[in-house]
Amino acid sequence: MDNLEALINEVRNCKICAEHLPFPPKPIFRVSPTAVLLIVGQAPGIRVHKTGIPWNDPSGDRLRKWLNLDRDLFYDVRKIAIIPTAMCYPGKGARGDLPPRPECAPLWHPQFRKYMPNLKMTLLVGSHAQAFYLKGRLKKTMAETVKSYKEYLPEFFPLPHPSPRNMLWFKQNKWLETEVIPALREIVSDLLKNCPV
Repeated sequence: MDNLEALINEVRNCKICAEHLPFPPKPIFRVSPTAVLLIVGQAPGIRVHKTGIPWNDPSGDRLRKWLNLDRDLFYDVRKIAIIPTAMCYPGKGARGDLPPRPECAPLWHPQFRKYMPNLKMTLLVGSHAQAFYLKGRLKKTMAETVKSYKEYLPEFFPLPHPSPRNMLWFKQNKWLETEVIPALREIVSDLLKNCPV
């Protein structure tokens, strides 16, 4: 645990991409050596940046609904770790938030994972998380990748980003709610029931 605490402090003081950020770095993540589930999204939005609470926005509300988890369980760091692809708010672009900074995931994700030996599954929420973790195993489209979720089990479970900006995608891909989400809920429920803490 001492080494994990040292790593947490190191990440909290990270300034590797500070010159590219609109505000001083404020890494937002939650890690624990007992976590069995890791949620990897893209990067904090402005509301999350301001509150310091990951997924504390409408996207988080939808993600919790997909997982069938209340806020207490979702934020129980003993069971669920949360590490975005990039941990600081990247700023606004012409069409929403800028992409996650590329320096973050290669530097910190492997180090964090070393100290989370009980991880059973990683949710890959959105294209940035999938691109980092699935690399050559990605399908041509998000829909194909998510539809093929069984190929990535038990290590990974790909999901589209639950952003309100994706409402059209959700409407065009109704199979997400009828086929994928029920399987996701069952897997996550079993994982958390069998969590040793």
